[in-house]
Amino acid sequence: MIRNMERNLISSGGISMSQAQSFSNMCNQKAIEINNMISSLNNSSSKITIDGKEHIMDKANPIPSNIIELLVKKSKMHAFQAFLMDSIKYKNELIESIKRSKFNSNSIESIIEPEYESYKTLDEVDDEWGKLQLPESEYNELLIAETYAAHIGQFIHKGGKLDTLRKELPNIKGLSWFELETGKKTPVTITEHHTSSDLLDLHERLAVMHRKYEQRVNFFKAKIKNLVSDENSRISKLNTEEIDKKNAINESLRSQYINECNKRSEKITREISNFEVERLGKLKDAQSLTIKLDSRFQDLVDEFTKEIKE
Repeated sequence: MIRNMERNLISSGGISMSQAQSFSNMCNQKAIEINNMISSLNNSSSKITIDGKEHIMDKANPIPSNIIELLVKKSKMHAFQAFLMDSIKYKNELIESIKRSKFNSNSIESIIEPEYESYKTLDEVDDEWGKLQLPESEYNELLIAETYAAHIGQFIHKGGKLDTLRKELPNIKGLSWFELETGKKTPVTITEHHTSSDLLDLHERLAVMHRKYEQRVNFFKAKIKNLVSDENSRISKLNTEEIDKKNAINESLRSQYINECNKRSEKITREISNFEVERLGKLKDAQSLTIKLDSRFQDLVDEFTKEIKE
């Protein structure tokens, strides 16, 4: 997190970053010198005489009279160095923060895709529906005609009872025998109920009836098919109209949505461009920032500046 140290920086004047680094190094060196001197202070000195010649064992290094001044200067050096390094660090943090900053597209309201219209088509009808559209008298007549045609047809068609009787009649024998016991037979009298012409006549009369009822069934089936066809055509038209109507609405919604998305995209592009211009301006300003000097460190600046010039 960038600390609030802008009070120590100004956009023009003051100490440049290179000067600040140089002054920081000088503070460090001079503080080391003072610290080394303080470290060498002692309470006494010693010497030894060998063969009439004095040799110093511990050099005298008493506390100087300006020790307080030296301690204050050393402290001030460290304070000035801390001040400079804090300012340098803040400027670097500020520059890096500006470099890392990116445009936040979430600041521009998102476009919500609309809910499109849905449609439900009508189902087509079938013959059962068509039957129910007939008047009651016709519906009942159809049921009767279907039943009569079915049962008469079942009786007279191939494999039906009448067909079987007609095939069996020519094969009936006039006389047969029934064995009551072994070796003893008795004649069986066979009486035909009808002749082949009787059965043929019945077949023809029933065939006429069958055709009559079958024709009525076919009539109603054709009518039902027309009713179903007309209704399905009507349903198809309604479904087409409904689909076209909903598609037109959805196309309008989709077009509006795309248009709004394009406008948002264009706005984001403009905002990004403006953001970059502003960001580069801030970066330039940050890079040109110099350290606003505290007047309490002015004497050190003057001293260091003089030394650098010399």
